[in-house]
Amino acid sequence: MKITNYIYLAAIALLFASCEIDNYEEPESFFTGNIVYNGEPIEVGAREVRFQLFQPGFGALAPLDVHLDLDGSFSGRFFDGDYKLKFINGQGPFKAYEVNEQQGDTIFISLRGNTNLDIEVLPYYMLRNEAFNAGTAAVDASASYEQIITGADARNIEFARLYLNDTEQVSNNGDYHMVWSDMTVGDETLSGSTALPDGYSKPYVFARIALKIAGVEDMLFSPVQKLDL
Repeated sequence: MKITNYIYLAAIALLFASCEIDNYEEPESFFTGNIVYNGEPIEVGAREVRFQLFQPGFGALAPLDVHLDLDGSFSGRFFDGDYKLKFINGQGPFKAYEVNEQQGDTIFISLRGNTNLDIEVLPYYMLRNEAFNAGTAAVDASASYEQIITGADARNIEFARLYLNDTEQVSNNGDYHMVWSDMTVGDETLSGSTALPDGYSKPYVFARIALKIAGVEDMLFSPVQKLDL
């Protein structure tokens, strides 16, 4: 009899626990935007660059990571409230703007309902005038680059690369490229060619140019281009 009662009580407890889970409120604020320079999106690698949201007044809660998509956009759902937005030191091929001496580069935001925010940053370089020419065996590419940050905070270019993939997800990490090759870095110009994999049979390929900046972990990318073969 006691065993039966224990089983009954356990079932009741499980039922209440299930109800609590079902009644758990999901985040109601949808936060979207882009990382931009003068309104132009900053293109990055796949899941390489992120910023963090902190909610003041909630003790030692861990910050919420928000990853940038390839095109520099971001999106996520969060609970309504006031947050502090901060880039992780060394993240991204750019520098965050300092709001003021006391606040530093921390941005205060209020999320209540759907919120869209474009965040202006200062990139070390910008890629310009990308051009691609696809043949049956290789892809040729060229671009120019503009140095944005000069003076004491300027950084040199370490190398440039051309990445190819069979999907529109093109990056330097993981499974986001089939092949790549180094590009020649000239005076404000880049040029190079990457051979297609042996036996590649799709009638198209996706390409991206990437710029590695000395002392900066994350690369700057051009927009993804679909090329017919």
